[in-house]
Amino acid sequence: MAKTITIDPVTRIEGHSKITIQLDDRGQVADARFHVTQFRGFEKITEGRPFYEMPSLTARICGICPVSHLIASAKTGDDLLAVQIPETAGNLRRIMNLAQIAQSHALSFFYLSSPDFVMGFDSDPAARNIFGVMQKYPDLAEDGIALRKFGQEIIELLGGKRIHPAWVVPGGVSAPLSEEHHQEITQMLPDALERIQRTLRWFKGVYETFDDETRTFANFPSLFMGLVDEEGELALYDGRLRIVDAVGNIVADQLDPSRYMDFLGEAVEPDSYLKSPYYKPHGYPAGIYRVGPLARMNIISRCGTPLADQEWAEFCSIHRGAVLSSFQYHYARLVEILYCIERIQQLLDTPTILSKHVRAHASPNRFEGIGTSEAPRGTLMHHYKIDENGLIRWVNLIIATGHNNMAMNQGVKQVAQHFIRSTNIEESMLNRVEGVIRCFDPCLSCSTHAVGQMPLHVQLIGPDGELLDEKVRG
Repeated sequence: MAKTITIDPVTRIEGHSKITIQLDDRGQVADARFHVTQFRGFEKITEGRPFYEMPSLTARICGICPVSHLIASAKTGDDLLAVQIPETAGNLRRIMNLAQIAQSHALSFFYLSSPDFVMGFDSDPAARNIFGVMQKYPDLAEDGIALRKFGQEIIELLGGKRIHPAWVVPGGVSAPLSEEHHQEITQMLPDALERIQRTLRWFKGVYETFDDETRTFANFPSLFMGLVDEEGELALYDGRLRIVDAVGNIVADQLDPSRYMDFLGEAVEPDSYLKSPYYKPHGYPAGIYRVGPLARMNIISRCGTPLADQEWAEFCSIHRGAVLSSFQYHYARLVEILYCIERIQQLLDTPTILSKHVRAHASPNRFEGIGTSEAPRGTLMHHYKIDENGLIRWVNLIIATGHNNMAMNQGVKQVAQHFIRSTNIEESMLNRVEGVIRCFDPCLSCSTHAVGQMPLHVQLIGPDGELLDEKVRG
């Protein structure tokens, strides 16, 4: 008989979701779906608020990557003000964004995914966690904790606190970098550099032992998208969009992110609150694309820092053309942490980094603004419309995890069909189905949306457990 397997919740990710796997009469996987079951609604609840509150408000979307929303929202505010922010403010924003990406990648790689690499996908789930990693490879666990701390401390030194700093504002930043904090950050860099290089050596020594996972974890042709600068280098704060195909050919280049609606569409599926963006010229669902660390490694001409460029060249040798296996998101994260450390050093060395001129002041000069940057998980877009009083009338947020929605669904089906081949379902099979989602490191709190009325199921239960009333909508 046909059967449905449900994984609820998906573990070691940020947010709430489930996976359903449909088995046919022969016990073979007919279909599999990734369902995002939580709903947030920041696009609606921010309506009516002053635009200058948006960086702090949207940062509350997520406690893992608040800086990403601060950056994209503040850039949208810059656009509404129609100002060019001071050079120093831009560089300080870049440093905070780099620190955010480094700490978030460390969280994903060491805390959420390394238990599978260290303990094994088939290991006892009671030990397959960060505590198991600490026992088996304490040095690796220590490096992960230190690298996350590295990024968080930079955020705190710049913005005053590690989570939800209000330092990034429309027009620049609210305070300059002090000489004392400049020195503290500079002194942290050598230790972080040593730790990420050690981790890269370790991972390159073990990832080839996961051949089945590399071949099946969302390994298929797709487009890849991300920001690059004018020379095609990695651009995590500012830039234009480049799209490449599965063999590495550039499909579109130097696309203006503020015109994203010309080339990106957003579809909605009935079984998820996560939107499904697609590349309009290819249609839906053929316009599937991926963003994030793997995509960025595939689209760039180089990273732009010496050590990261060496690692990037080695990464590119994995596969002729674009690297298609989403298992290599993990490798790409480590390369980006290395890049972040090197790039922070470059920015700290700029002659004007301690300038006191860090904010441009103006009143709104436009009724519509768009801000785009690269978050840890990929390209992040904020789009606001305001009225003559500067109050928000309309908001659209396209989150990195949303860009990857179709790829995650296709990956879940691919993994399930490869590893689940009988009615005797083992935990290790299901862990691999979850594992393909962890490759993308989805941030589901950031990315959930709904069109029309949200389905609702409310039960009123008495003190004795009796069902007193029940209402269902949708």
